[in-house]
This record gives sequence, structure tokens and C-alpha cells, in this order.
Amino acid sequence: MKKKIAIIGGSGFYDVENPAEVEELSIVTPWGPTSDSILKSETDDLEIYFLSRHGRGHLIGPSQVNYRANIYALKFLGVDWILSISAVGSLKEEIPPGMIVVPDQFIDFTKNRFNTFFDEGIVAHVSMAKPVSETLSLSIFEACKKLQLPVQKGGTYVCIEGPQFSSLAESNFYRSLGADIIGMTNMPEAKLAREAEICYSTLALSTDYDCWHKSHDSVTVDEVLKTIKKNVDNAKSIVKEVLNNIPKEKDVYIANALQASIISSIDSITDESKEKLSAIIRRYLLSWAL
Repeated sequence: MKKKIAIIGGSGFYDVENPAEVEELSIVTPWGPTSDSILKSETDDLEIYFLSRHGRGHLIGPSQVNYRANIYALKFLGVDWILSISAVGSLKEEIPPGMIVVPDQFIDFTKNRFNTFFDEGIVAHVSMAKPVSETLSLSIFEACKKLQLPVQKGGTYVCIEGPQFSSLAESNFYRSLGADIIGMTNMPEAKLAREAEICYSTLALSTDYDCWHKSHDSVTVDEVLKTIKKNVDNAKSIVKEVLNNIPKEKDVYIANALQASIISSIDSITDESKEKLSAIIRRYLLSWAL
């Protein structure tokens, strides 16, 4: 059976590169449509799905991304791995623009987003202690090292609501927390992937120093785009390497994330709720029926 991996492309990454054959999938979920159609391609060993987080043309802002639809659609397709490509600002001197970070922690400062599938008719509390796939993150890090690209293994990603960039006071506050990078999209994406028991890891591409660095101008869209253009080729090379080194098995703490997390009484869950979440809780529905 082929492994199934999805690549979620962030700012500057809106399409796949020269695939032999691509099937364009339009999936409507219980939470509406995905950000864009999902592009499917195949190799001898893999099914690869590409989804542009902001849509081709970058027409969807970070607060308007339908994160639940995106992750649910990938779960419906049977995806076990998600490689998230994200442009980020740096909160540390030692992470200059152009450097890559493979974060292992998040701090969520978003406030206007739906961050769970379990908000109506069924309640679950999954652990986010280890919010990324350790095995997939290692594959990303090893790909960067093989390509001799500057990379930091581990680090904390602060996710803000946006779409505005930070104030100087905010930027310094995030630095005081010990965070490494700042972005606008990995939350609630990572949380929803965990609820869907999908292994999620981020390839974070530093584009700027936010606004805290006294020797650098405050971040601008022009600056971000210039650095992204320089990063695109590196990111594509990393993705190719990662696709050749997908972990053999899912991390256990992700594969069974829902096993002891659903707190609702089984007898009280309506058929409507079960149907709405069927792609996510399918294997548990089978066990409940026994």
C-alpha cells in the first residue's frame, strides 16, 4: 500500500513542480470547501497531495483559511503525513533571513479561529504536549543537512492572528517567552491535524527579523516576498528529499491520539455527529459498534 503525504504550501508556494500527472480534486467537507482544489500525483511508493493554504493567487488571509475543511479533506483522502511549508519571522539573532527552522513547539496567540473538530455533539481533549511528528521532523532536518542548508532543529513557533505584523512591544514580548520564530498559520492547523491523527511537521523558512532587531528595518511584504523567492528552490529541494525518506510508521502518540481523548458518552453521541466526523473517528465507530 502506498504511503500518503500532503504538502500544505504557504506564502510563495502555490503549486506543485512539474508533476508527471496531476489529478485535481475538489472536496466539499462538513465545514465547507478547502482553500483550493487539492492536486494529487503519484510515484511508485507514494500518493502526494498538494494544497495551497492561501489558494493560488494568495486570496485567503490567515484568519480566513478554512483550516477545518483543509485538514478534514486530507484525512478523508487517507493522508497520514502533512509537511507544512511556512514563511516565518525570526525572533532570534541566530536565525537570519534565509535560515530554516524545524520547530517542535508552538504557542498559540490566535483568537478568531475554529480550532477543533469536536465543538458540537461530541467532545475530545487531545494532548498537544508534543505537537509535531518527531519522525517526520527528523526527515526534514536530515534533508536540510544533506543539502547543506542552514537549519535549526527544534524551536518554538509563536502563531499570531494577523494579518497585521507585530508591534514592537509584541515582538519583544514574544522574544521574552523564549520563542524562536513567528507566523500566522500553523495554528490551528497543527491542532486539527492532531485531532485527525495525522503526523504534522513544519518546514519554516525565515524571511525577516519581525520588527525587534535594531539593525534591520521592520518587516514589510516586499522584504518577505524577496526572501521567499530565494527560498523557493531550497524548499522544493527539501521536499524532494523528504518524499524519498518518509518514516516507516506513524508516531504512536499521533496514531492513537483520540484513543483516550473522547470524553462524551458513546450512547449520547447522535448519528448526525458521528456522520459529520466519520472520516476522523471511523475506526472508533467500528469499535463502538462491537
